Amino acid sequence: MLVEEVMSTELVTCDVGASVREAAERMLRNRVGSVIVVDGRTPAGIATEADVLHAGYAADEPFSAIPLRKAMTSPVVTIRPSATLRTATDRMRSEGVKKLVVTEDMRPVGIATTQDIADNYGQIRREVRDLAADATSWSNRSDRP
Repeated sequence: MLVEEVMSTELVTCDVGASVREAAERMLRNRVGSVIVVDGRTPAGIATEADVLHAGYAADEPFSAIPLRKAMTSPVVTIRPSATLRTATDRMRSEGVKKLVVTEDMRPVGIATTQDIADNYGQIRREVRDLAADATSWSNRSDRP
């Protein structure tokens, strides 16, 4: 199964020059757990709910006074839409992240999260089972020399 089959294409973005308050407002309005921080059309980072809370606590200032650039996680961890979910989960594990920004030509086209993978677990198991069955039937062919 490929990343493009499970990723969300409804991206919520925020400009790198925005405040933490603007990012929090977009997350709340769109009911998402993160915003992709962009510099023009290029992903510069990602800001999650946890990043926003930590920035507010650490700065002890109003969210509107905290630059998003100081709260975001950067560099952003990316993956191509054509990558397998195995590659995506390996990347999440090795980078210690729960979200991957899906990019094509350095433009964000989607986001893949651990929740997306969990939501598709049944389909992933069926795909693995079918691949295993195909491999078994191929190796058991009686017409081999």
